[in-house]
Amino acid sequence: MKQITQAAELQQAVAEARQQNLEIGLVPTMGALHEGHLSLIERALKENDVVVVSLFVNPIQFNNKEDLEKYPRTIEADLDLIGHLETRLRGEAKATQLLAFTPTVEEMYPQGEPTEVYHFGPVEEVMEGPRRPGHFSGVAVVVRRLFDLAQPHRAYFGEKDYQQIAVIRALLEQIKYPIELVPCPIVRADDGLALSSRNMRLSPAARAIAPAINATLEQAAEMAEYEDVDDVKEWVLDTLASFHEVNPALCPDALKFEPEYFEIVDARTLQPVESWEAAGDLGAVGCIAVWLDGVRLIDIVKF
Repeated sequence: MKQITQAAELQQAVAEARQQNLEIGLVPTMGALHEGHLSLIERALKENDVVVVSLFVNPIQFNNKEDLEKYPRTIEADLDLIGHLETRLRGEAKATQLLAFTPTVEEMYPQGEPTEVYHFGPVEEVMEGPRRPGHFSGVAVVVRRLFDLAQPHRAYFGEKDYQQIAVIRALLEQIKYPIELVPCPIVRADDGLALSSRNMRLSPAARAIAPAINATLEQAAEMAEYEDVDDVKEWVLDTLASFHEVNPALCPDALKFEPEYFEIVDARTLQPVESWEAAGDLGAVGCIAVWLDGVRLIDIVKF
């Protein structure tokens, strides 16, 4: 593994790889790596000759300054994890180069805060979009810059951020880059909680009850066999909102779940569906955002 902090150095390395007709994979992250990130990196290492892993907390995608300040920054631990993964995969991986790109904000945005704005129409007008104004445009700006710097053949994203994948797909359509978008399955803890960098901000008591989110979604998937869409949506929201009342010993009022939304949408267009039959060729997916212990957690379930 080689750590690179300068955009020009990354561009040089990529140019040399391209001259040798090597395939490049990109794994964009904001650091605070966990097994979910490592699963993306592992897949990229097995499918490409060169892998670029970016570790950059992108300030322009945070519409909440406090959330930006609290976002964990663990660069040395992240580099250790990547190095250990590279060692473990020696002999299995296709990749012969692993580049960890760790730029500063000034390196990524040398002209100051970017002024470009992206719009993605209906795909960004639901769920996260109206609740986090400017978020997806900020994501698109940094991903576009990473695409320009890394020149990847493939880019790897986790399905937990399901709407983000749809936005990146729309971005690729707009900018006409021949990059393969590779969605990767959610990695969960043994108790079912979707792995997230934000999980480390949960108190022990909150972490103990957080798996109820996935458990509720799994039950919802079973209910879809005999209940309609609206009933499933209502049941999920009510179940989490009342969890502290049903389980007072586990979940005192101070730790109650506060669902922000649960939407059942077409898995391709992300538009709400009124019936299971109305979903398109990819079926329906349920997307949820829940506040717990001051931490905003997201998850999905496929129907």
